Amino acid sequence: MSTLTIEISPRLEENILQFVSSGWFKNIDGLVEEALRRYLESHTVDLMEQFIQEDIEWGLYGNDFQ
Repeated sequence: MSTLTIEISPRLEENILQFVSSGWFKNIDGLVEEALRRYLESHTVDLMEQFIQEDIEWGLYGNDFQ
């Protein structure tokens, strides 16, 4: 395991602590690890490249009034 040090907003910290105190997560580490895992799974390089390509095509050939 690696250790990371991050700075977060007070609002985000409050949300994290609410999830942990409500029992949704055992501890802050578990919540952050799960959140990062889900983010990385849903933002793969292939998916990002696809969205960029679609944006480029829309910018070149798109029509807002279709």
